Amino acid sequence: MGGAHSREDLELIDSDEEEQQSEGEENFQDAEERIQRSAERGPKTPASVDDVEAKLKALKLKYASTSQTPNLKNAVKLYVHVGGNTPKAKWVTSEKLTSYSFCKTCRMEVDDDEEDVEEEDEDEEREDSWWILRVGSKIRVKVSAEMQMKTFGRERRVDFVARGVWAMKFFSVEDYRVFVAKYTDCMFENTYGYEATEQNRVKVYGKDFIGWAKPEAADDSVWEDAEESLLRSPGSATPVRANQDLREEFEEAAHGGIQSLALGALDNSFLVGDSGIQVVKNYSHGIQGKGVYVNFDDGSYRGGSNLARSTPRKALLMKAETNMLLMSPMNEGKPHTTGLHQFDIETGKVVTEWKFEKDGTDITMKDIANDSKGAQLDPSGSTFLGLDDNRLCRWDMRDRKGMVQDLASANTPILNWNQGHQFSRGTNFQCFASTGDGSIVVGSLDGKIRLYSINSMRQAKTAFPGLGSPITHVDVTYDGKWILGTTDTYLILICTMFTDKDGKTKTGFAGRMGNRISAPRLLKLNPLDSHLAGTNNKFRNAQFSWVTENGKQERHLVATVGKFSVIWNFQQVKDGSHECYVNQEGLKSCYCYKIVLKDDSIVDSRFMHDKFAVTDSPEAPLVIATPLKVSSFSISSRR
Repeated sequence: MGGAHSREDLELIDSDEEEQQSEGEENFQDAEERIQRSAERGPKTPASVDDVEAKLKALKLKYASTSQTPNLKNAVKLYVHVGGNTPKAKWVTSEKLTSYSFCKTCRMEVDDDEEDVEEEDEDEEREDSWWILRVGSKIRVKVSAEMQMKTFGRERRVDFVARGVWAMKFFSVEDYRVFVAKYTDCMFENTYGYEATEQNRVKVYGKDFIGWAKPEAADDSVWEDAEESLLRSPGSATPVRANQDLREEFEEAAHGGIQSLALGALDNSFLVGDSGIQVVKNYSHGIQGKGVYVNFDDGSYRGGSNLARSTPRKALLMKAETNMLLMSPMNEGKPHTTGLHQFDIETGKVVTEWKFEKDGTDITMKDIANDSKGAQLDPSGSTFLGLDDNRLCRWDMRDRKGMVQDLASANTPILNWNQGHQFSRGTNFQCFASTGDGSIVVGSLDGKIRLYSINSMRQAKTAFPGLGSPITHVDVTYDGKWILGTTDTYLILICTMFTDKDGKTKTGFAGRMGNRISAPRLLKLNPLDSHLAGTNNKFRNAQFSWVTENGKQERHLVATVGKFSVIWNFQQVKDGSHECYVNQEGLKSCYCYKIVLKDDSIVDSRFMHDKFAVTDSPEAPLVIATPLKVSSFSISSRR
């Protein structure tokens, strides 16, 4: 299936009766204005109140609704989205008049006659209780990022997910603001376990990052500088056009179930599947099969390897893309492994089975990465990075004895611990990536994102506090100025640039950023798209488009959500005047994206190297893999 724009936010449409009411309310406002103007002019004032009443009644106004509103605490109008992803999709009125409340509870199912516990004594609250949002008798939902709450200041409206997609319309701007403020406080307490006070916000974020809690107080000048520098960059000369489109070049069946992509910057890319590796050819319009397939269990290697019985979770190209490191988990569902296999692409054989060891003791790794963004193109490269829960290190494949042992040997060769650090506890590293110069960004289970310079892996130069959700994947631009973190429910884009005390511009990899730190920006799906993405609607593997040359700027961001591949324009996300950011509450969130919908869950979505970009498509093709198919798309900017 092809590409599509994100769905525009549909207007809230009521039933026929409600439409008449809406029209009547507009006429009521017009009538009031006419009466006001008449009052100002004097002579044409209606003869009596009865005349005014008669005219208003002729408009068929629903007095019951308007008269109840002032007397009902936290009054809202509730809508529900019906029709899913069909032409008949629309918003319909669920309740013309209802009310909401925030309650603290230790269970999700709240009895209808249960009193709100917002005011209950602290000593009666259980430690494992949390805030929920109740709306009338239909909605009970824990206040969390999974709600995908989206605010519309101008419309006095919020949309969210709670076993369906809902919208609440408030009767006044003040009502809307009260709700958003309370929701924000409840979200903070549910996320961090502390009451939403100024003191606790400083405790969670740190005084240097208070702008993350109060974006209006943050220094956003670095975003403005970034926009100007991007426009001046020769690598970003192509203007952003509103009619940029996605064009599917071709789709073909893959050999076996695809588990991961290993895109090359040279002639070939690779699809790693359940039983082997399929070699595909790189073109300016995408990737296409060459008919070459290597089975893991066809006798192409010897030794006691269990590779044939465990599908590699990670494939890393090395040595000018002539070799590939294959990393398989020890146990299903857990990423840790005690070693990896070195696959020689030219011969189609596994040549070495390596073992992770430090100080004579077997250790595990959960992720591996290249030394730098372009390291896979280095023909002499022999080192790579490793990450475990509390370890960050560099491994060297050169054997201490001067030669790599053969698989026929009785002993598995040991990788050399080249450099790194084993932290005592508490880091909970999850994922990492490297910049063009070899600096390292690491994402953690607690949401923290740490920056390490090329000179030291012992202590982070900068540690961003995160927003409470685990970082499951992280990427960084070639120049190290931008970081993209993936969580289950949103992406977080961080600018690492700052000005030091001498007036020099640096990144957080090179020095401590102090308190001149900008607030991050979030990239989200609107509630409807999040719901339509299906049960497996978690963000995965968000990354920048791929450049390996100084002076060039990445153009797009892409992430996978269930059957969706979601693409954002990088320059548009940075633009502080972008329409998405108008009248938003809290951190700026960008909802302007394009979606590619596939028939099956997507394994991975990645942009090819920018050398494969062509004239009418300034971005290199996007490759999307499902377990059984691989597709290539071009982002066209033709008028």
